[in-house]
Amino acid sequence: MIKCTKRQIGELKEALRQKIAAAHRQRIQMLLLRESGMTQPAIAAALGVSLSTVNRAHMAYDGGGLQGLKPKPIGGRQRENMTLAKEKALLARFAKAAGAGEMLNIHDLKAAYEQAIGHRTSNSTVYNLLVRHGWRKLMPRPFHPQRDLAAQNDFKKAAFHAL
Repeated sequence: MIKCTKRQIGELKEALRQKIAAAHRQRIQMLLLRESGMTQPAIAAALGVSLSTVNRAHMAYDGGGLQGLKPKPIGGRQRENMTLAKEKALLARFAKAAGAGEMLNIHDLKAAYEQAIGHRTSNSTVYNLLVRHGWRKLMPRPFHPQRDLAAQNDFKKAAFHAL
C-alpha cells in the first residue's frame, strides 16, 4: 500500500465534496480512512463492506489514482459473442441465398457462427441471432418426419372416392 501525500489527500477530500455516485464516494472514504490510520478490517466494519472490497479500492487507487476509483460503466450486451456489425456481416453471407428463394439451413448458419466465435453454442443462440436481425420463419416444414406414406395414400383414396 502506498501512503498518500498531502496533495493527494487534498484531492481526495475535494473529490468527496463534489457530486459523485455513492459507490465512488464510498471508495474515496475508504482511502481517507486508511490515511487516518485505520486498518483495512476496521474500515470494512465501519463502512459495512467486505474486506476484499476495501482491498480492491486501495489497489485501484494505488494503480490508477483518482480515476481508478471510478466505477466501470455497465450496460449493453454483457455476454455477446460478436458485435452487432459482425453478426450482420455473417448473416449477409446467407442473405443472398435466402433472397433468391432458397431455404436457409440453420445447421450451416450455426456451423459458420461457431467457427466465427471459436467455440460451440446452442441452437437457441442462433435463433436469437435471427430474431435480433429481423429474420423470420416464412415456410413451415413440408412434411412430418414420422409420416406414413402408405396410410396417407389409403386415406386419400378412401376419403375422396366417397364423395
